[in-house]
Amino acid sequence: MLPALPAIGSDQYARLHALPKAELHCHLLGTVRKQTFTDLVNAARAPISEEEIASFYTRGEKPVGVLRVLRALDQWLLRSPDDFHRIAYEYLQDAASHTVRYAEFFWNPTGTANVGGLAYSTVLPALKRAIRDAETDCGIVSRLVPSIDREASAQAALEMVQWVTERRCDEVPGIGMDYRENDHPPEKFTEAYALARKHSLKTTAHAGEFGMPWHNVETALKILRVDRIDHGYTIIDQPPLVQWVREQGVVFTVVPTNSYYLRTLAPERWAQDHPIRAMLSAGLKLHPNTDDPALHHVTPTGAWQMMMDHFGATWDDVERFMHNGLEAAWIDCSTRQAWKKSWQTEFSALKPVNEGLNP
Repeated sequence: MLPALPAIGSDQYARLHALPKAELHCHLLGTVRKQTFTDLVNAARAPISEEEIASFYTRGEKPVGVLRVLRALDQWLLRSPDDFHRIAYEYLQDAASHTVRYAEFFWNPTGTANVGGLAYSTVLPALKRAIRDAETDCGIVSRLVPSIDREASAQAALEMVQWVTERRCDEVPGIGMDYRENDHPPEKFTEAYALARKHSLKTTAHAGEFGMPWHNVETALKILRVDRIDHGYTIIDQPPLVQWVREQGVVFTVVPTNSYYLRTLAPERWAQDHPIRAMLSAGLKLHPNTDDPALHHVTPTGAWQMMMDHFGATWDDVERFMHNGLEAAWIDCSTRQAWKKSWQTEFSALKPVNEGLNP
């Protein structure tokens, strides 16, 4: 069976809900509300049945990956800049309702351009408008992270980075890389990351996600020279690398609802054997995130609570998660320092007097 969902009415949940948070690992196309998805299907008259929509939003005991849903959005449904504005605004609205004060969200421009037929230059203004509108209406600050589609070619990745560098703006501080890691190692994209660094873009990359070997994490850090790692779970298989990243202070944006481990670990051992537990015990800098919240059936509050309920995190760990998020966020130093101070004040008021209050 899947891990139990967080107890929404609990004291712990209420405190975590009120906690000021950053979200640094969330895919825009994985945030689409089911009703919005249905509306887009109807508007596009796409060949996707109600049964298929229901299956997309079903999280079974051995959940399949979500990439099929993301590809369907590019192929059939996101047909105009206004569609992108809608899904981005709704994501930020939903995140803000869980006291996410700052969010960086991924978007894959290559798929949008090559499959959906909408150029980066066409969609970017709509996403910037959604960022501004959500900040005005919901008080959430956010940034866009265009990401390399690692299932596409190295040339396509280089082209995507060029799109970003040609249209530099404050709303886009850096790039990422996602989609299936299998057969697409990080070194395939060395040239694209070198170009990003040349133009002073921040960088991150998914690595060690699908049970892929630990050296993918090492390559992302030492060859691509990324600023942080998304997932990174297989690092625990290489103790010398664990020691090195601990010394370097690398932040890992982890996902408690990651589908791969829900599929491959025995349900009765899932929490004990999950690499997040080992990463926490090893003293690595972790920050919990939702990844694809609408499809994983998780909220930002729920992701943080899973760290406590399943992986043994304490309130002291939660405090560190909060600061890790600020440390890894692509914000200016003055904003970081101001938020560290104000968020710490809020945390201190929310932290239980003793850990015995945890359910």
